[in-house]
Amino acid sequence: MPKNINQYLSLSGLEALVVRPDSNFINIGERTNVTGSKKFARLIQNEQYDEALSVARQQVENGAQVLDVNMDDALLDGVYAMTKFLNLIQSEPDIAKIPIMIDSSKFDIIVAGLKCVQGKCIVNSISLKEGEEKFIEQANICRNFGASVIVMAFDEKGQADSKDRRWKSVIGRIPF
Repeated sequence: MPKNINQYLSLSGLEALVVRPDSNFINIGERTNVTGSKKFARLIQNEQYDEALSVARQQVENGAQVLDVNMDDALLDGVYAMTKFLNLIQSEPDIAKIPIMIDSSKFDIIVAGLKCVQGKCIVNSISLKEGEEKFIEQANICRNFGASVIVMAFDEKGQADSKDRRWKSVIGRIPF
């Protein structure tokens, strides 16, 4: 068993979360995701951010160890909504204590989120859909902010649908 904490996934908000092999599973609060919660989407669309914060607070109180925040909705200015909501979260110690997962399919929204969070967050996700050069650029931006990254098994040809294709077209191209 590794003795060096750097060999484990380390995340943080105001408090550290170290994911070890014996961590069992990690509870991710997903009710602060406009694509997954009609209530949260309605609150954000109506700019009822105080009520939206109560959704986040409830997620933490119910055991979430990471808070997934997604503002991908055609009716929203995603950059504005992500910035506003994450800034509000950061001013609430009972919510900001856990790490944030910035969840978006739009990289400008991810960058807006990265500018707001404290600690070490997770970016969900980047991929090779737009090519290797764009992927490396996005990965470097995430790294410069100190974020962990989830990489989706997609490349310019679409989803890697077999083990061989995942390796050859996605994983084998990631410069570690």
